[in-house]
Amino acid sequence: MSTIREITSLSNWEHHVTSLPPSTLLVVSFHAPWAAPCAQMATVLSTLASEYPVTEPPSTSWVSINAEDLSDISETYNVTAVPFLVLIRNGQVLETVSGSSAVKVRNAIEAHAAKAGAPVLNGAATATDGHDGEVATEEDPEKKKEELFKRLGDLVKAAPVMLFMKGTPSEPKCGFSRQLVAILRENAVKYGFFNILADDEVRQGLKEFADWPTYPQLWVDGELVGGLDIVKEELSNDADFFKAYSIKSNGETAAAS
Repeated sequence: MSTIREITSLSNWEHHVTSLPPSTLLVVSFHAPWAAPCAQMATVLSTLASEYPVTEPPSTSWVSINAEDLSDISETYNVTAVPFLVLIRNGQVLETVSGSSAVKVRNAIEAHAAKAGAPVLNGAATATDGHDGEVATEEDPEKKKEELFKRLGDLVKAAPVMLFMKGTPSEPKCGFSRQLVAILRENAVKYGFFNILADDEVRQGLKEFADWPTYPQLWVDGELVGGLDIVKEELSNDADFFKAYSIKSNGETAAAS
C-alpha cells in the first residue's frame, strides 16, 4: 500500500518531482499545524493512499507539505488556504481541491488515478468533465449550497483568527484589507488568511453565509467580527480585544499558535 511522504525542503521537493516518471499521479497535500481541518484531511489521505498498491513504475505518489514552512512551493501552486490538494502529472496541474471535503478529495483522486491505469476504488471512477466518454451529472443546487456552507464553516474555523481579504498579507489588493492586516500586525496577532480573489465560490458564498456583503471580513473563534470599521470600533472600546490571540501577550504563546 502507498504511504504519504513529508517534504521538508525545496531541494527535497525538486528531487522527488524529477524522480517520478511522466505517468505517475502526484498527490500533494498542503497543510499547516494550526489548522484543525488539516489533521482530519491527513487521516483521509492516509486512508486513501493505503488503497493504492505500490507499483513499478509507481502509478501514484503521495506527499505532504507544510504550506507555511515551504511558502515558495505554496505560492507556485496558488495555495491560499489549507487544507489544499494539488494533483499533478508530468509537471502539469490536473486539479486542485481547497477545503476539507473528503468526498471531493476522493472523487478527484479516483478520477485522475483511474485515467492513469491505477485501480478504481469502490467500484467506479467519478465522471468529472464530460469528455472521453464520461458523463458528467448535474449537481443539485441545494446540495451544492449545503456542501459550500459546510466548507465555509470549516474555513472560518481554520484558525482562531481568520481574515478573509482581497489579496494576501504581503500583497493586499485593497486599502481596507491593507489596513486590517496592519492592525493585526500592530497587535502581534497570529492569524490565518484566505484570498477571496482566488476563489469566486468562496467570495460569493461567504457573503450569504456571513450575511455580510463586503470584504475584508475578520472571524474570531468561528464567529464573524466584521469589517475594518467594526474591528476599529472593537479596539476603541477594548484595547485588549486581541490580547488572547497576541503572541506577545504576557510573554506567552498566543492561543492561535
